[in-house]
Amino acid sequence: MIRRLACVSWATIVLALVAVSLPAQEASHEALRGQLGTMVDEARAAAGIPGLGAAVRTRDGTILDVGRGIADLENDVPVTERTVFRLASISKPITAVIALRLMERGVLDLDRNVSELVPRFPAREQAVTTRQLLAHLGGIRHYRGGEIASNRHYSSVADALAIFADDPLVADPGVRHHYSTYGYTPAGAAMVAAAGKEFGELLRSEIVEPAGCATLVVDDALRIVRHRAQGYVKRDGALGNAIPVDVTNKVPGGGLCGTPSDLVRFAGGLLDGVLLRSETLESAWTAQTTRDGAGTGYGLGFRVDELDGHRIVSHGGAQPKVSTMLWIDRDDRTVVALMANLEDAGRPLRELVIRLSAALR
Repeated sequence: MIRRLACVSWATIVLALVAVSLPAQEASHEALRGQLGTMVDEARAAAGIPGLGAAVRTRDGTILDVGRGIADLENDVPVTERTVFRLASISKPITAVIALRLMERGVLDLDRNVSELVPRFPAREQAVTTRQLLAHLGGIRHYRGGEIASNRHYSSVADALAIFADDPLVADPGVRHHYSTYGYTPAGAAMVAAAGKEFGELLRSEIVEPAGCATLVVDDALRIVRHRAQGYVKRDGALGNAIPVDVTNKVPGGGLCGTPSDLVRFAGGLLDGVLLRSETLESAWTAQTTRDGAGTGYGLGFRVDELDGHRIVSHGGAQPKVSTMLWIDRDDRTVVALMANLEDAGRPLRELVIRLSAALR
């Protein structure tokens, strides 16, 4: 009887502690959400950003998000937690994770010559592999002339190869780290060929469904995307509309869109082992080297850094209409995602992401 009473007593104590801790945790999260909103407001005002969405993942895995400012100035539509922004180059880590998931299942060989899978990508004297392309070691050129402002619509990733596939490489594969959004196009085409699915289908089956981030889609200018933000640029100090561009010329490297909170869910799926095995993730988050062993500071789809003793993997994005930032602290297991509907706002976003990451410790 005494033992039974003791058990009941301990159970009651545990339940009481849980009952007390949950409201305290909720209050802490609400306080953090308020701090997040204040920091976003300050950064937006200081940089003159029309609209800014932010989401964070705390150390206990809770996702908090805020939207501030205006998503559409002409129609006075506010930014909310549901506002969808272009991801710009943050599309690259998502594409890399799709490739790595295919690799884990034996669907895609990252070290196979891409031209063997993609006939529209001409063979070179030396093989260009998906792994090299994901690490910007494939020798593919970046934008040239006015290509970043393209308005041509491409119906598939393979169709967009026509822009650059026949151009000479900027360096032999593996010799030089040369950042290239176009380099992700043959990588994406190889994924499509190996899996037998279009890129949008791969995005849905490999990222959206397992990680629960439903707003992540191809930023197709011809489709209706609910809650999609407009974008702006400063000309002579005054806000104006960004030029309209069609990003189907670079879907794997810069043609996706979504909300900040769903981008955080994607990152959380990596931290929690939902999307990749630990050894695969480690390979993605390890800086690659050139053929002669020179460091690149870039893994497979992620920049690899260290700040204040913390291991950081990140990626920024910049293209017409937006500036974006994804920041993952591997040691604290926290995430920050920022999306602004203003071009050339990379510096204030980086300053804000560092402040927010510190606030999560």
